[in-house]
Amino acid sequence: MSNNLLKKHAKSFYWASFFLSKEIFNKCSSLYNFCRTLDDIVDEDNKLEIKKNNFLQFKKQFMNKNFSNSIIKEMWTIINSEKISEKVVTDLFEGVETDLEEKVRINSKKELLVYSYRVAGTVGLMMSKILKVKNKEALKGAIDLGIAMQLTNIARDVCEDKDRNRQYIKPDFSAIKETINESQIFYKKSFSSISSIPLRSRFSVIVARRVYKKIGDYILKQNNSENYNKAGKIYVPIFGKIIQTFFSIFDFIKLLFVKQLIYDNHINHNILEKEVNLNERI
Repeated sequence: MSNNLLKKHAKSFYWASFFLSKEIFNKCSSLYNFCRTLDDIVDEDNKLEIKKNNFLQFKKQFMNKNFSNSIIKEMWTIINSEKISEKVVTDLFEGVETDLEEKVRINSKKELLVYSYRVAGTVGLMMSKILKVKNKEALKGAIDLGIAMQLTNIARDVCEDKDRNRQYIKPDFSAIKETINESQIFYKKSFSSISSIPLRSRFSVIVARRVYKKIGDYILKQNNSENYNKAGKIYVPIFGKIIQTFFSIFDFIKLLFVKQLIYDNHINHNILEKEVNLNERI
């Protein structure tokens, strides 16, 4: 079931997942299944009060470790086996809950980064734990990669979010372009941290990073709001994924020569630290 959800809803990640071992792939699928369940509750076509109730029920079941729900059982298995801080999962719940309002408005860079951390940086952090990353500086880089991907999502889904009365950035192309440019900073800062991922799983993350980053390039090619609106939801086509997978080989080789990991995205993490103590999460 979870594999089918990954294939249907996360095409870029599913492509990259071919380079994972079966054990790691199954754990990543279980994590995705959990996150997808939360997203579906928030995005389902129901009245707001029903969605809030469904969300609170699922959260209560999770906190009470209701293992009759296989999604919850698998998630707790991952949390315990990979020593994931429960605070990280709480952050994820808080981020998703942000969208359970009649009108969602994000009004500052700080709010945007905190939201992106909660709904996606947390996932990057949990994924890195599954991939057996131990280096704390690298775990910060994993958060950056999650944030980068969420900023890409936000820039891509402006029209879709508008239909749901959600506005994370202004609905004009200059704001979309600015968000993509911001995501590029996080993609860049995350790169060297991938060197801390064990070799067997490293290539998958390199591919996922490259393919998702390419979505931003395709968005920028639209040049204006009119073209952007006509384009619909932007994905990297199969041929484009093949090309990015090829270029990932050179990234893989480059990372082999990283001798010492030096984390240098402190400016943006200082903004996050005003709301979230990251050291307690990693």
